[in-house]
Amino acid sequence: MKILVVDDEKLLVKGIKFNLENEGYQVDTGFDGVEAVDLARSGGYDLVILDVMMPGLDGLEACMRIREFSTVPIIILTARSEDVDKVIGFEYGADDYITKPFNILELKARVRALLRRAALVSSAAGAVITVGHITIDTEKRVASRSGEPVELTAKEFDVVELLAKNPGRVYSRETLLNIVWGYEYQGDIRTVDVHIRRLREKLEENPAEPEQVMTKWGVGYYIRG
Repeated sequence: MKILVVDDEKLLVKGIKFNLENEGYQVDTGFDGVEAVDLARSGGYDLVILDVMMPGLDGLEACMRIREFSTVPIIILTARSEDVDKVIGFEYGADDYITKPFNILELKARVRALLRRAALVSSAAGAVITVGHITIDTEKRVASRSGEPVELTAKEFDVVELLAKNPGRVYSRETLLNIVWGYEYQGDIRTVDVHIRRLREKLEENPAEPEQVMTKWGVGYYIRG
């Protein structure tokens, strides 16, 4: 299991890393919110631990950005304990909330509980997602339309996988570009439109009148659940 720990208190990060590695976890570390988002995007983590108060980008904003492309379990660390702060943390996408100072045994127990929960959800969900006449296998990275295999490019699959995992959620072109191509991508934003058009040509019976890969005019794209 791979865990990301991000906090600007380097001594605290060192202690958490030491204790979690003693439990057999692989632990990567970071020290600000921007680094947290970048690492979460590329690291393939099973769980993320974020401090709220960090330079550059605070933990809540980092949590919200990570939620744009990942369902990884997130634990928020904070020095504040008011209920309203916990609610805000959950609204930003956190799964759990621990107030500093905390007992390391409590943190390890929360980590185990969240990883167990995530494993149960993952095994229940499986690798195959079906929305309408579109089916994708996220492990084999193959797609089909009404049972017939369809050849997709890597980026086409990335786009349809993101949309299919979040049916009904509308993604702007900017958000799709950031998630699928990465924040460093410098190309034309219209590349998103091109990929959506190609997906419709391959996955829709009538691309001019799509039934699943939909447009919300003035907002973005989504898959009808």
